[in-house]
Amino acid sequence: MSFVQPAIDVDHTGPFDAATAATVIVDARGAVIGWSPAAEDLFGRPAHTVVGRSLTEFLPDVAGQPPAGPAPGEPARTHHRTIRRPDGSETHIVLRTCLLGHPAGGAAWLVVAAEAERAERWATDRSLLDGLFTQSPIVLTIYGPDLRVHWINKRLYEELGFAPGEWIGQRISDLLPLGAVLSPPGSTKNLEEIMARVLETGEPVFDVMYGSPTPADPEHQWIWSCSYFRLQDSEGKPLGICESAFEITERYEEGVRLALLGGASRIGATLDVVGTAEDLARAAVPELADRAEIHVAEYVLTGMPSGSPGNEGGALRSVAERSCTRPPAPQPWLGFFGRSRADGAPHRIVLPLEAGGAVLGTASFTRTPPRHGFTGKDHALVRELVSRTAVALDNARRYAHEHGVALALQRSLLPKSLPEATAAEVAHRYVPAAGPLGVGGDWYDVIPLSGARVGLVVGDVVGHGLDAAATMGRLRTTVRALAALDLTPDELLTRLDDLVAQAHIGIHRPSAPSFEDPGLGTTCLYGVYDPVTGTLSVASAGHPSPVVAVAGQPATHLDLPVGPPLGIGGLPFESSDIHLPEGSRIALYTDGLVQTRAHDADLGLEALTRAMDRGGTSLAETCDSIITARPEGSAEDDAAILLVRVHALDADSMVGQQVPSDPSTVAAARTRVSRQLEKWGLQDMTFTAELVVSELVTNAIRYGEEPISFRLLRDRDRTLICEVSDGGHTSPYLRRATTEDEGGRGLFLVAQFTDRWGTRFSRQGKTIWTEFRLGHNV
Repeated sequence: MSFVQPAIDVDHTGPFDAATAATVIVDARGAVIGWSPAAEDLFGRPAHTVVGRSLTEFLPDVAGQPPAGPAPGEPARTHHRTIRRPDGSETHIVLRTCLLGHPAGGAAWLVVAAEAERAERWATDRSLLDGLFTQSPIVLTIYGPDLRVHWINKRLYEELGFAPGEWIGQRISDLLPLGAVLSPPGSTKNLEEIMARVLETGEPVFDVMYGSPTPADPEHQWIWSCSYFRLQDSEGKPLGICESAFEITERYEEGVRLALLGGASRIGATLDVVGTAEDLARAAVPELADRAEIHVAEYVLTGMPSGSPGNEGGALRSVAERSCTRPPAPQPWLGFFGRSRADGAPHRIVLPLEAGGAVLGTASFTRTPPRHGFTGKDHALVRELVSRTAVALDNARRYAHEHGVALALQRSLLPKSLPEATAAEVAHRYVPAAGPLGVGGDWYDVIPLSGARVGLVVGDVVGHGLDAAATMGRLRTTVRALAALDLTPDELLTRLDDLVAQAHIGIHRPSAPSFEDPGLGTTCLYGVYDPVTGTLSVASAGHPSPVVAVAGQPATHLDLPVGPPLGIGGLPFESSDIHLPEGSRIALYTDGLVQTRAHDADLGLEALTRAMDRGGTSLAETCDSIITARPEGSAEDDAAILLVRVHALDADSMVGQQVPSDPSTVAAARTRVSRQLEKWGLQDMTFTAELVVSELVTNAIRYGEEPISFRLLRDRDRTLICEVSDGGHTSPYLRRATTEDEGGRGLFLVAQFTDRWGTRFSRQGKTIWTEFRLGHNV
């Protein structure tokens, strides 16, 4: 789009120009002998009605014959009059009279008249032009189509120190070789490119910040706000460029200082020592200094307290450095500007980074000539920036220390290695948050249960840091204790929910009316996989449902009922049973793996399922693939994943049968056990197993309810499991019979001959189970 200047009535000739002004010639007697066409228009009288008559007839208010004029050799005099035209209208005019001489019968006086409004407008315009040239505080420059200087006003001489004539015909790049465009950001650094664009398009450009040393002050950089518009003739032909510039050095630097001070709030936002130092260097260069160097003590980088042993007088390390290159001035330029003068302002500032009475490091800032040295205001700004940075560095050091402690605690509370189980292969990962949130309360666990079953746990404590890590450890221990009771998933979460709610409501401390348990709002998912039935029973307390990948089918996100987070209450927990074919993979995870602030969980779930489908040669590789596929921004929160491949017990690894409620059937049960152990090659376990099964079946017949059954399970080459079930819900307990007691030694013998034993309950009754480590010989 080209810029078209609006039509403006500009009086280029002036009101008293001979070609346009009303001109009257009067002889020595005062009679009109000359009357121009412009006079006809101004006075409203044709020439033939005026010539030969006295001027006073048309200017009756004029005293004298004609209006008093100057003496010979004096300048023309100006008079203001009001005349009445033949139509009765009045017109305000300005007269100028000039003495021509006294030739006999010839012209004696020249009277030039113009409308007063036009004369006043012309006088104002003339005064404006004179003021722009001699009095204006704005630097005005006119460039020709070749972008060379054609005209400048007086202000330019005063500010830049050029003598008249030195600018004419020169380019700005030759006159100010160190000048550069400072703003707007991203614009060209060359003024001539800006002017060429204005000349080509006609689009004006305003408020271009330009900085340069000047011949009047070659040691310092001055700043101007420059605007440009195209000059063109009445036909729109470009004649050149007009530049108006206003010196704003102090205002510009004050604005830079305010902007730097306002931006100082971003220093230390990452809670990272190196990042905080880089924030300071980035804020200072190039607006405040040409170079910045930040050094910090070793103990700050390691996050140790300042008073720790070995930290006193520690070495400083350079952690941030930033500079902008200012090339030295060419020798001809220096010769043109003259010898530099020292102004005494320092060009380097070095300040300690101090917080809490401890020295964390140092920060140095340097300016290179011809830039101004640091002023008092600059010193104050530097001290403020350094002070804020020191506080941020100390916060970063404290955070690094706390983060390290929390991470160590988190790592110590998470399982070092997960137990091997016939029912499941597992792989796991924990990834702490990359940002200032750091370590959180995510955890996972694998818990061996009776009957070759395995408990799978994943949870997420609200919050981050030491409190979250400690709460995670407490809840993980509680879940393991409850799992040892062989509770169903919904029962386990119900008891865990009660414990969290009681801690939230019932614990008080003197300094506060109530204590909010950090576990409040924790999400948890607990599942039990039974390799005998190939069934996963799972319940959720506000936690995301697992993703399952069955061989030959795409991975899917299970749609399970989800109860409230722990301690919230309101709804019961519900267990769901899912049949998993042999070799199925199931992913239990925390929301930090799939959800970000910018994206909901759907995007993360898609990435998770795709990674599960790609799979890998091992579960560990699949885990790594899942972590890599996290959506952008997921590192804002910590994440945990437990990846499980389930295995069912084959038919040759288990045997069982119903037992009638008749003591005579105990012998048949022992015989069945003996034959099965011989088939498995475990003859050395026969006596012990027969004894245990005999005692347990006898107790079930005597004290339990139908139906009664027993089952033998061989957990590979690790464990032999004997289980006896009945329909009763009474819990057996271990007694220590005296020497005179006839009974009460059954469970005592079972406990002595087995490695582990216990009782689990179901809706159908109870099961007493025992385990033998294979190779154990009694």
